[in-house]
Amino acid sequence: METNHLISVLAALVALVVGGVIGLSFGALQAMALRQHEKRQQQGKLKSGWVLMPGSMGRVALLLITLALVQAVCPLLFEGNTQWWVSGGVVAGYGWLLFRQLLRQWKASKG
Repeated sequence: METNHLISVLAALVALVVGGVIGLSFGALQAMALRQHEKRQQQGKLKSGWVLMPGSMGRVALLLITLALVQAVCPLLFEGNTQWWVSGGVVAGYGWLLFRQLLRQWKASKG
């Protein structure tokens, strides 16, 4: 019984780390696209302020494909309640990058 508990804890930890890596990668990809979009905006290459960031649907599709590949390669990470740890890792990784960006913007506005 003790071994089963240890395995489930390790599976949850691995799932959290894998989800975190996916979330951080997706967040970094989004941040890179945002910087390129802002650069185009500063150069006056955008016709309207309402233009969406190019490729955003492709990046979301890449995130979903990555999650599907992880599920196919490591099905143990998606057994029982472990899939929630993967999801939590994705949210935590992406959320951390968003939080850092918000903090930088807040500090910049304070002067």
